[in-house]
Amino acid sequence: MSSRRATTIATAITGSLLTASFSAVMILSFTASADDRGPGSSKGGKAMDAAPAGVKLTTLLPERISVDNSSKRTAITATVKNEGTKESGEINLLVVGFDGLKVNGVQGCSAIAEKDLPPGSNSGFTCPVGTLAAGKSKSYAVDATYDLSKAGKICLPVMSADGKKTFWQQGPVPFGTTNPSPNAPATPLLLGTDNKPVAPGGDTLPKTGVGSDVLPLGAAGAALIAAGAAGLYWSQRPPGRQTLRG
Repeated sequence: MSSRRATTIATAITGSLLTASFSAVMILSFTASADDRGPGSSKGGKAMDAAPAGVKLTTLLPERISVDNSSKRTAITATVKNEGTKESGEINLLVVGFDGLKVNGVQGCSAIAEKDLPPGSNSGFTCPVGTLAAGKSKSYAVDATYDLSKAGKICLPVMSADGKKTFWQQGPVPFGTTNPSPNAPATPLLLGTDNKPVAPGGDTLPKTGVGSDVLPLGAAGAALIAAGAAGLYWSQRPPGRQTLRG
């Protein structure tokens, strides 16, 4: 084998190894940042307006997330799924944060203008899902911060493209812990658990955040209202405004 050919092969192998290493790092980094533990859950979700025949829409959230105690950063995967036998038609997914949980960004989605955020929410994004085929799902990487001195909730409504119907809504459902660990590098939070943070300078565990079963909400200039633990839904209110009612 000539020295030139040997050098070319060695260079190609080195390049391939570097590419593989880079890909592995990217995959591991994404997995670590998502920090989703266990299967997704539709806890706190409820079907609302009737979906088209053969369409069954749901959402999934991780059962467990982890909040960095220094940066307050966390990552959540929000998934919308069509469990029916026919394609969904054009739909949108909304991701809305409440109290201590603030949504900073959702991959491929647009922020809801601050003036249009509902009372009680601090952030929101709208995601144009498009049409989901039967049995298919689409996931979105949610970048968030969580102030562990407060309770925190997230809400995932699935709406028709025109905003007139809400086929499904998960939440506002809490992430939290009854056993905070302020001195640890990170605090694990469980879906469907009210957060009970340690009071500053003390060991008591007061519950913070909205203490009522009714939560004011809204998107695109409307009000979102939570009715009990079952969840909420969006409906159209002229002219072009959306309301979440119990």
